[in-house]
Amino acid sequence: MDELAEEPGNLAVRAAAGDERAWAALVDRYVGMVHAICRAHRLGGSDADDVNQVVWLRLVENLDRLREPGAVGAWIATTARRECLRLLRVAARVDPFTDVESLEPVVETEPLQALLAEERAGALWTSFAKLSSRCQGLLRLLIVEPRPSYEEIGMALGMPIGSIGPTRARCLAALRALL
Repeated sequence: MDELAEEPGNLAVRAAAGDERAWAALVDRYVGMVHAICRAHRLGGSDADDVNQVVWLRLVENLDRLREPGAVGAWIATTARRECLRLLRVAARVDPFTDVESLEPVVETEPLQALLAEERAGALWTSFAKLSSRCQGLLRLLIVEPRPSYEEIGMALGMPIGSIGPTRARCLAALRALL
């Protein structure tokens, strides 16, 4: 069976029983979401790596105690968000531009095309930085692969599911206006 197509609840139950393939599928499915949550909290580099490790450690410790194995993605999102906030409180710092370069694609093109692409990307990131932190966090979560569910996004950002779509539309409109 293709583990990535399997229901998260089944993967969680199998992983809790010691199935390594199910564990690997859970990690593959949700590692991008954890990284996006770290970026939404403006963590990069070693801080994001620390959060990532703690999230998976907490899941290993609590996997057999999940009340609703089907909500494992929401549990991971909540744990990642809480760990990011804990790390920010401990460090008492916020660096909004730590990991911006790593989000930009690297494309080999002709020098003029490369220059134009760099200017467009620079304009995009300059405009993106002017958005509210709520918009930045939401848009970052919406571009991560595999895309988290609206439930997971809502849990990660503390946002009602019904407001995600309209908020996304407003954030994209604000970004277009800034560009």
